[in-house]
Amino acid sequence: MNELKLIKKAIKGNKECLEELLVLHRDQLYRSAYLYVRNREDALDVVQETSYRAFLSIGQLKNEKFFLTWLTKILINCSYDVLKKRKNELPLNNMVEFTGDRREKRVENIDLLEGINRLNEKHKNAIILFYFHDLPISEVAKVMNIPENTVKTYLSRGKKRLKELLGGLNNNGEKITARSI
Repeated sequence: MNELKLIKKAIKGNKECLEELLVLHRDQLYRSAYLYVRNREDALDVVQETSYRAFLSIGQLKNEKFFLTWLTKILINCSYDVLKKRKNELPLNNMVEFTGDRREKRVENIDLLEGINRLNEKHKNAIILFYFHDLPISEVAKVMNIPENTVKTYLSRGKKRLKELLGGLNNNGEKITARSI
């Protein structure tokens, strides 16, 4: 069954269809949650809470075309709820492998995640939704409730700030060290 039909049935109260949709998007939801909360257990909690809230409120979704946008908004709110409860951010643990190139790549990934976490909330949300959640700019604008040009500005400023945070090109023209930007 195609996704649009599943969404329509889920809105009408078919919980099995909603469950199938959540399974279909579980990897994307987990990755997005992880980018916000930065550890496996909290990310899994966020996905679970997102699923629960989606089950409770699927009937309120007005346009089935915006299902993923609606679900993403729920996920972001759940992620911020977890972060508020936790208050102090925990460092990334157990992510570095000590073997050659893989270790270097893991260190760069850790640096990137820490850099993203240090961005202000607007830039962080825009970068996560666009680059990691693969949403088009129009969808990012809907999720964030801002104009599309503002999303473009946030992406540009966020990338510039990430380059600075990761030792990239600064105003003095110094060389970028992180390959992920």
